[in-house]
Amino acid sequence: MNDVAKVIQLHDVNIEARPPRPTPRRWPEPTIGESTPGQVTSLTERLAATEPPPPQSLSDMLRGAVGKQIGKTADFARRRLTGDYPVDEFGFDEHLLESLILPMLRPMSDLWFRVQVSGMENIPEVGGALIVANHAGTVPLDGLMLQLAIHDKHPKQRALRLLAADLIFEMPVLGSLARKAGHTLACRPDAERLLRSGELTGVFPEGFKGVGKQYADRYKLQRFGRGGFVAAAVRTGTPIIPCSIVGSEEIYPKLADIKPLARLLNLPYFPVTPLFPHFGLLGAVPLPSKWYIEFGTPISTTGYEAEAADDPMTMFEVTDQVRETIQQTLYTLLTKRRNPFTG
Repeated sequence: MNDVAKVIQLHDVNIEARPPRPTPRRWPEPTIGESTPGQVTSLTERLAATEPPPPQSLSDMLRGAVGKQIGKTADFARRRLTGDYPVDEFGFDEHLLESLILPMLRPMSDLWFRVQVSGMENIPEVGGALIVANHAGTVPLDGLMLQLAIHDKHPKQRALRLLAADLIFEMPVLGSLARKAGHTLACRPDAERLLRSGELTGVFPEGFKGVGKQYADRYKLQRFGRGGFVAAAVRTGTPIIPCSIVGSEEIYPKLADIKPLARLLNLPYFPVTPLFPHFGLLGAVPLPSKWYIEFGTPISTTGYEAEAADDPMTMFEVTDQVRETIQQTLYTLLTKRRNPFTG
């Protein structure tokens, strides 16, 4: 018996002698609407996978929003009760600012004043800087709108620390809220401490002269004091950023001042507007003017020696440069605005 297994050739040995097989014809991929067998199911699944999820019902959306708000409120209450929030040496409570104060201001900014911001790229992402802005409106709402605009529009959501007048901090409730919102007295020592610690600081050099001026003098900058804000910037080597605000002049057009009543109440002025005090609390509602906030090119102070802060002429020149920059920007914005209330 022959034990050698028989080898069965699966392919012909002389492969090259055989003619090549014809290339199989490739049919085009079926498009939507075709009913090629075996592929209808795969196309249906593919289309179903790319379709957006069905929209939620209004009740589901409301329940989700309410549940989310309840969660935020519970977390806020827990942190306030347990003291799980930091407060700096000035009394700044960032948790209260972001959880309560700023959310209360957003409807006024977004829906009532419709604040439009430009030049945000001029505000540094880190380090100290001094923002100098014009002041107006009879009631200083421009400071609050400025702080909210920087927090919401800046890529780092920086907190603006305003330098405010003594009168603000003498008021029982408002003074405490101002401290918790990050603001402090408008004095050189506090300004320098904030700038040296890398904080974004804001100042309104016009003071009550600006916020309380007559409507006939709108958008005409008042005197900028003695240039103390420039000295603070020079001593700390921080840039000065001019800021121009259009729209604040029209919220409470001041037509007159009842000075005897202002002295009785220990106020810098007691305004008379088209609606106040004639309409009582209704007259206290600000008019819905359209706001524009523009941040100008930073003015560097690194070219000055620290001793230059004690030179009145140098401080006057820089102060005048800042003031002129803000005034010219105000004029430019006003020429672009067609109507105080529609923009």
